[in-house]
Amino acid sequence: MDAKLPKFRKGAMSESSTEQIMDRLTNVFRSVFDDDSIALTPASTADDIEEWDSLNQIKIILACEKEFDIKLNARDINTLENVGAMLAHLQKLDV
Repeated sequence: MDAKLPKFRKGAMSESSTEQIMDRLTNVFRSVFDDDSIALTPASTADDIEEWDSLNQIKIILACEKEFDIKLNARDINTLENVGAMLAHLQKLDV
């Protein structure tokens, strides 16, 4: 008999899921900025990363869409104040 794998419930975000999303988001930022020393926190903002400008903002959005297999609305993303808000937005999208 084939054992059935447990299904993941959408919207059931655990602490490990939050950590996994943050890890993936950190990898996106490291890739966009070509800087493996970037250590994101929920409070991180564009002021914390010298090269985070409008062009790199677009690159972050595109890289997140690819990494999380989602479509983001640039207008919504541009209103987010920090990485924690981005994390919460991704959680709402059930990535």
